[in-house]
Amino acid sequence: MGDIITARLTGSLNSDLATVAKTEHLDKSTVIRRLLSAAVSEWKKDHAVRMYASGRYSAEQAAEFARISLWSFFDLLREKKMSISYDADELEREIRNIKWKQQ
Repeated sequence: MGDIITARLTGSLNSDLATVAKTEHLDKSTVIRRLLSAAVSEWKKDHAVRMYASGRYSAEQAAEFARISLWSFFDLLREKKMSISYDADELEREIRNIKWKQQ
C-alpha cells in the first residue's frame, strides 16, 4: 500500500477530474493515480533528454533513468529532433550487455 497524500485542488481541476472519472467509469483516486503516473513518466523522459543533451547522462544512463529501452530513447530523441551522439565505446558496451542478457 502506498502513502496517503493530501492536496488542494482548484474548482476547475476538481471538476475536470470528476469528468474524467465519470467518463472512464473510475473513482477519482484511480484517475489521479493514473494521470500522476503518466505525468511523472513524461517528466522522467524529458529530464533524461535534458541530461543527455547537456552531456551529464550517456544514452544508456538516460534510458535507464527514464525506464525505457535504449532504442525507445533514441526514438524519443528523434521525435524531439535532437541529434544522437553515441560513441563507439557506448555501442561496444551495449553489444556486450545484449550478449550477456541473451545467455
